[in-house]
Amino acid sequence: MKNRRNFWDRTAIIYDRFMRRDAAAYDRMYALLRPVVRDKTVLELAAGTGLIAKHIANAAEYIEVTDASEQMIRQAERENHAENLHFSVQDMFCLPYADKSFDAVIVSNALHIVPQPEKALAEIRRVLKDDGVLIAPTFTHAGNSFSGKVRAFFMKRVGFPLHSKWTSAEYLRFLSQNGWTVRKRAVLKASFPLTYAECVKLEV
Repeated sequence: MKNRRNFWDRTAIIYDRFMRRDAAAYDRMYALLRPVVRDKTVLELAAGTGLIAKHIANAAEYIEVTDASEQMIRQAERENHAENLHFSVQDMFCLPYADKSFDAVIVSNALHIVPQPEKALAEIRRVLKDDGVLIAPTFTHAGNSFSGKVRAFFMKRVGFPLHSKWTSAEYLRFLSQNGWTVRKRAVLKASFPLTYAECVKLEV
């Protein structure tokens, strides 16, 4: 955990510049997110510099914007942001919130870079209301083009923490196997295929 946090602390200041290359894909994702979070209390995990939260703040009632990297959160707080956003440093594997606290949880482009992502999903299930929605867009590297695989190789060389390489189908199956019903899906064209997944708790 510490090494992964150090990587994101080091890259916080250039994170927004890096993400600009996928601006079109993110614009489409914001459009998908806004109706889902409208008038809802939202928790965003692994939020980085808060790009997503800042783009959908006008739709949500309240967004708790969190990341494990203190530098990412500091960078997020430097920018102008809506009054309904609150920023804090949190570990997605051990959250301080009560059971069933949020209407929606967003974890974007994070489950593939953490060890044991199923544990993160279990903690998300705990803090999400029974009728809540998990939105979990994730880069699915395994189905990538040759040029994308080259980019992934060099990213790993500089310390990018890639733990899971899924195709889109494999990722959606992973969510289903860990207690989620995927009610909406889309693959967005980005530097790497970006699989948008909107999920509800699987009834047991």
